[in-house]
Amino acid sequence: MSKVKLLLDVVEDLRSLADSVQAVANAMLRNEEPDAPVAPKPQESPKPTAAPKKEITLEQVRAVLAEKSHDGLTAEVRELLQKYGAQKLSGVDPTHYASLLKDAEGLKNAT
Repeated sequence: MSKVKLLLDVVEDLRSLADSVQAVANAMLRNEEPDAPVAPKPQESPKPTAAPKKEITLEQVRAVLAEKSHDGLTAEVRELLQKYGAQKLSGVDPTHYASLLKDAEGLKNAT
């Protein structure tokens, strides 16, 4: 392998690591308790309408993929990204986040 190819591989690995660190930081931030106490919401009567579909965010998918990568499934995570036509998560179409998340949650460690 040429030195340039090796350097490009290192750069890609560093970007992947940065994405993983960002996902962990975001997950930790979401788990922190708020500084100010939150006032309870007024009681509302339940509505018979269906619950709105919650959209999945890039950060949610990134957190799951980072966890899977940390668990030793980096190659499988890369295969999933390629399945959705991308080399990295930012290249995945947001309309595919739900499917990607479902596929990622199905990954199991071979050990």
